[in-house]
Amino acid sequence: MRALWSRVLAGIVAAVVLGPLGVAAQSFDTNAQSAWVYDVATGSVLMEKNAHEPMPPASMSKLMTVYMLFEALDQGRVTPDTRFPVSTRARQMGGSTMFLNELDRPTVDELIKGIIVLSGNDACVVVAEGLAGTEEAFAREMNARAQELGLQDTHLVNSSGWPAPGHVMSASDLGKLAQHLVEDFPKLYRNFALSSFEYDGRAPANTRNRNPILGLGIGADGLKTGHTQEAGYGLVGSAVQDGRRVIFVVNGLPSERARAEESERIVNWAFRQFTMKTVIPKGETVAWAPVWLGQSRRVALTAPEGVNVLIPAGAALGVTAEAVFDGPIEAPIAAGQRVGDLVVSVPGSVESRLPLVAATEVARAGFVGRLQNAAFRLGERAVAAVGG
Repeated sequence: MRALWSRVLAGIVAAVVLGPLGVAAQSFDTNAQSAWVYDVATGSVLMEKNAHEPMPPASMSKLMTVYMLFEALDQGRVTPDTRFPVSTRARQMGGSTMFLNELDRPTVDELIKGIIVLSGNDACVVVAEGLAGTEEAFAREMNARAQELGLQDTHLVNSSGWPAPGHVMSASDLGKLAQHLVEDFPKLYRNFALSSFEYDGRAPANTRNRNPILGLGIGADGLKTGHTQEAGYGLVGSAVQDGRRVIFVVNGLPSERARAEESERIVNWAFRQFTMKTVIPKGETVAWAPVWLGQSRRVALTAPEGVNVLIPAGAALGVTAEAVFDGPIEAPIAAGQRVGDLVVSVPGSVESRLPLVAATEVARAGFVGRLQNAAFRLGERAVAAVGG
């Protein structure tokens, strides 16, 4: 009969649930109608409020237009120097614009900056028509790609976020999209940190990035503001401190000032309330598992990505972690094969599970080796029976 083996790991102490199941912490009360705060390194949602409710995203949905353009660049369908024509429809867009006209042929690089820094509605239409022929076709492509990215609360009608019935995204979806922009296109993502951009000297009053947390010395490097009368003021933001990245989304705030103050508060809270600690480095042996019918009688188990935890400020100690697997594990065993779980438990909260894998290959023993294994196991059972 196969037995359940486990080993409590010494030295792991933290009052926090590890991984994507979330963490316990001092609550953060936000005035935003919807909010989502996420720690990238541990995959932990630090705070959420109405985070999965579809809402008018205003210009924050321009992030999907930017994602589609970044993807076209990455796939070689366009280059930074590719020029797109400007239609009358694009020129007639209201709100924030680059003041493009039908005689212009802006480059992809200029359009990226025009969307990110200037929030150009005209630039979004130019990109949509340049990539898909029409804005309607581009919206269909964006919706299909959003589903592929796992954005379940998203439906887009246009490329700019101009108010339209059925044009919605949730705070959670906006945050996940921001994470994709950070991780899928790290070089292109740097455009989000630009503080200003001038296009042909046409809009001297519209050259500054509206992101209120850039330049505050808190590690902010993106992403996009949004505002309409219906949606209120919102921001998809991100900041990095000591190599740890936090992404957050707020929407439905009453003013620019409220948006700026709430965003800075969230960043400071996320970095001050939580400290990330590496409790098991990548590749370190977590436990040894006995092997049945193998050339080796045991195999080392590791957590392939290591184990990081967030420790809330002032939290009590007491988290335990167990290596849990059915053993002995029958050979052959491949290196990297999942053979168990690392279970991290927090009193009064849910447990989190991470895969444990074999650190090395264990080949199946030959005939003589299998006989020796069998004899060894019979001896173990005999000793156990006498001892019982």
